[in-house]
Parts: sequence; structure tokens; C-alpha cells
Amino acid sequence: MVACGRAALCVLLLFSLTLMCVTAGKILIWPEEFSHWLNIKIIIDELIARGHNVTIVTQSATPSIKTDQSPGYNVKIIQVPHSKTDVVDTFNRLFKYWMYDTPNTNTIQRFLKLTELIDLMMEQNKVLCRNLFTHKDLLEKWRMEKFDVLLTDPVIVCGELLAQKLNLPFVHTLSFSYGNVMERLCGQMPAPPSYVPAAGLGYTDNMDFLQRVKNILFIFFIDIASGLLAMVKWNHVFTDVMGKPTTRCESMSKADIWLIRTYWDFEYPRPLLPNFKFVGGLHCKPAKPLPKDMEEFVQSSGDDGIVVFSLGSMIKNLTKERANTIASALGQIPQKVLWRYTGEKPETLAPNTRLYDWIPQNDLLGHPKTKAFITHGGSNGIYEAIYHGVPMVGLPLFSDQPDNINHMTTKGAAVMLDFNKMDSKNLKQALDDVINNPSYKESMMRLSRIHHDQPMKPLDQAVYWIEYVMRNKGAKHLRVEAHNLTWYQYHCLDVAAFLLSIIALVVFVLLKICRWFFRKCFKRTPKKSKEE
Repeated sequence: MVACGRAALCVLLLFSLTLMCVTAGKILIWPEEFSHWLNIKIIIDELIARGHNVTIVTQSATPSIKTDQSPGYNVKIIQVPHSKTDVVDTFNRLFKYWMYDTPNTNTIQRFLKLTELIDLMMEQNKVLCRNLFTHKDLLEKWRMEKFDVLLTDPVIVCGELLAQKLNLPFVHTLSFSYGNVMERLCGQMPAPPSYVPAAGLGYTDNMDFLQRVKNILFIFFIDIASGLLAMVKWNHVFTDVMGKPTTRCESMSKADIWLIRTYWDFEYPRPLLPNFKFVGGLHCKPAKPLPKDMEEFVQSSGDDGIVVFSLGSMIKNLTKERANTIASALGQIPQKVLWRYTGEKPETLAPNTRLYDWIPQNDLLGHPKTKAFITHGGSNGIYEAIYHGVPMVGLPLFSDQPDNINHMTTKGAAVMLDFNKMDSKNLKQALDDVINNPSYKESMMRLSRIHHDQPMKPLDQAVYWIEYVMRNKGAKHLRVEAHNLTWYQYHCLDVAAFLLSIIALVVFVLLKICRWFFRKCFKRTPKKSKEE
């Protein structure tokens, strides 16, 4: 009896090991930098924990990926002529201009300057892309390795092109892009402008007539601008690499799955396609204990609690005037404040506020004494606040941040301030409202319940769909036929033209018949002559 039990146990163990060998796969990663890397790193760690072999392709100038320390994954470095300092400096120049200078420049100047700075980033990306495809031996080696899937962040261009060259199914991971251009134009995701607001306008899904007019015009402008940008900057690169006329959008559209880093706790209701999957908050997790000295400071707040303040990993410094304005406001509230800030110590810094080069943001937001979160509105921080149910004061700085905070404001979970125009009184009042008005906490707790009430955790869902693509050698059966239609077929303009032609023909024939009958029935009889 014992022998039979041992035999059964051995068979079960052997079956488990065999199953692991069958399901374990080889995954190629094309990641973006900074906060985007933090999101994809969470997925990478989980894939490795599940036994998959992961290879990351990155540039020699990467400021985010530790190429000398790669626990659990392989790193392939593509050499580029620019340095890590160049990449960081370009981002910093863009952020600094966006934060401080855009409010004081007219629309044309702002557009030209932002175009110049974004163009620098694109040139760095283009160099990386071209250098990648000069490594013919490396590409052939990867073909021989027979990867199962490629995971890419399309914010940095070329991952979709690499997947095509290696004939691999691939998965996008991204937040909704500015204006939802990638999703709408390349992913064919429906976005009726009557109730789906474009990112950047600050509208909700309940728009009045004038807002709908502006929404449609804005979307039209964004689509035209994006199309021209892709045509001028990228389409010739894709054509050169593929050896045939190819556009960037056409390449992106071949993605098997789109992992979108939001969820219905954040988004307004809208239609989705079968290959679009929400995985917002995949990086969130229960809070861990704080470092001893930090915990002591937090506990010293008593019943008043604490406020957590961070403007993200990219903002290292503020102007002296802005830093003093913020510090003065923080010094007027009864809560203790933990502020992630590496700039010069503000002159108005009060004893209730401590500066840190780095803070365990997730663990602080999950602490029972946390009353509010001051944030720039990055999607990572917003989802940690939703996960732990902490209301926010938003100080959006650039990119999608104003739109992110606006979403939380309309849902009653945040107060938004203008970073450049606010004074100490404004910030103090916003904190008082968020902390002392229970409606903000109640609204955020409602969003938190929505976030947690899912059949599968966001990280598990992200990994499931990546493995799904691996198991099925792609997911083309989830891609809509809209990808194979022209724009006039998609909008049924050819059908409309055909039906209108039929109607016009019928009307024409009827008019001819009526005219014939009219002539027959009302034809005048000639008058008889006098002789007759």
C-alpha cells in the first residue's frame, strides 16, 4: 500500500515537472525607460518566477536597466553613440520646459519648442532602432533560439518591427496613449467621440454639444498630426527594415494582445476589443513594514496622521520659489509629511516635514496613518493610491498627468491644483479639504473596492495573456477584421455610396416615368382650323 502511494507521488511529481517544462517558454523583451521600465519589470519578475526564460534588449545608454546586474534574465545591449547622460538630459530638458515654460509661451512657440525636444528623443530612438538591425548575426541567432513571444512597450519604437523580422507573435504593454491614437488608429479600438473624450481636454464621458464639437476637432487634429509625424519620422525606417512599403501603424496593428495599464476604477465606460486587456495596478501589492526610523516618524504624528508627497522619480529638483511655496503650505497642516525631494532644502521647511531621497511609496500609502497623497499624477502613483484607498491632491506637471488627475477629480477622489499658479494658501486648503471632507475618502474607497473586485489580479492577468499567446502561437483569432479594411470600408462609405447611387437611380427612373405619364395624360389636342 505504501509502495503504491510512493509510486503515485512519483508519477504526480514527474507529471508536474513535465508540465513545467512544457509551459516554460522563451520571451524577448523590448522595454521603455523610467517609470515604464518599473511596470514591465514587475511582469518580467513574475514570468521568471513561473519558470520562463527572459531576454531583454536595451541600449548601451539605458538610464533605467542595470545591465551589470540582471538577476534571472539575460540582457543584450545594442551600442548607440549617445550616452546615458544624453538620454537623461533630453528628458530633463523636456520636463523642465513643460513644467515651467509652457504656461508663459504662446501656442506656436510651445508647439515648436516641444517638437524640437521630442524630436531629439525620437532621433535617439531611431539610432537605436537602426543599430539593432545592423546586427544580422544577432538577429539570426535569435531566430535559431525560437522565442515564443515578444513583449514590447510601443512608447519606444522598434519592438513591433523586431517581432516582424523574427516572425514572432507580440504583446503591447502601455497606458492609454495621448489622444488614444495608438489604440484607435493602430489597434482599431472603437472610440465614439460623442462619449469617449480625447486625453488632454479634461472632459468626461458626459459632454455637452460644444465639448463634443471640440472633442471631434481635437481628435481630428491629433490624428492628422500623428499620421504626419509617423510618415516623416518613422515610416521610411520601417520600409527600409522590412524591404517593402510599411508604416509604423501597420506594424503595431499586428499585435496579438494589448495590455492596457488602466481599469474601470480609472477609465470612463467605453467599448473594448477582445484582444485589449486591462491590467491597471499590476505593480500594486500589500504594504510592508517601514524602516525603523521612518516608522518612528510616522508614529509620532499621533491621531493627525501623515501626508505622503512625491512628484515621481524624474523630478529631482524644483525652483527655489516653488519649493518654498510648497514647504510653507506643508508647515501649516497638523499632519507629519514625508516628502521625496533631492533638491536644495527649502528655507520655509517646517519641523513636521522630512525630506527623503527615496521613499517606499507603496508601503507608506498602505500605512493606516496615511491621510492624503500629494502627487504629480503618474499612473503608478495613482494606482497605488487607488489600491490602498488614499485620496489625493494632484499637481500635474506634463504629458498625461493632467488628464489622469482630472479623472480622479471627476470621480470625487482628488483635488487638482495648477503647479505654477498655486500659492501656499491654495495647497493648504486643498489638503484640508481632502483630509477633513469624508467624501474624498469615501470616493477613493469606492474606487479601491472596484479595483480589488476582479476575478484575477492584474499581474496574474498580464502574465496569463502573455502565456496565452505563447500556448496558441499568437492570438490572431482575437483580432478584428477591421485591420484588413480600408478607411472607407471601415466607415461603410462604399456601402453608403452604393445605396445612394441606387436611390438616385430609382428616383431618376421614377421621375422619367412620371414625366412620360404627365405628357401622355395632359397632352394638348390641336385646335381645329376655321375651315373645319
